[in-house]
Amino acid sequence: MALKLLDVLFTLFHLAIIGFNLLGWIWPSTRKLHLICVAVTAGCWFILGIWFGIGYCPITDWQWQIKEKLGEHNLPNSFIEYCVKAISGNSISPTVVHNMTAVCFFLAVLLSVYVNFFKKTRSIINKE
Repeated sequence: MALKLLDVLFTLFHLAIIGFNLLGWIWPSTRKLHLICVAVTAGCWFILGIWFGIGYCPITDWQWQIKEKLGEHNLPNSFIEYCVKAISGNSISPTVVHNMTAVCFFLAVLLSVYVNFFKKTRSIINKE
């Protein structure tokens, strides 16, 4: 029972991080936190990835350990790939999933850098 709850919590945590990584740049109040979150994600993917493989996610690693204890085996390297198969019922090429993930992530990073460093903010003074 505890392992199933942990699995659900990891899934919710994963989905929250993915959603925030994709959309957190939109709201002015979350822009700095978003920049930190995508930097941590990129650090995991590319710095930890030196030792564990590019795209490494410690959350996925921990969740897969739980899923294996629950009897799931032959899990993909990617949580997103796992979700795509669970939602669609079909296996989509891991290359396609990874490429789409990378494109969406890097677009979100570029937008975050833009809104945090280049976009001129509107102030009350400018509106008068």
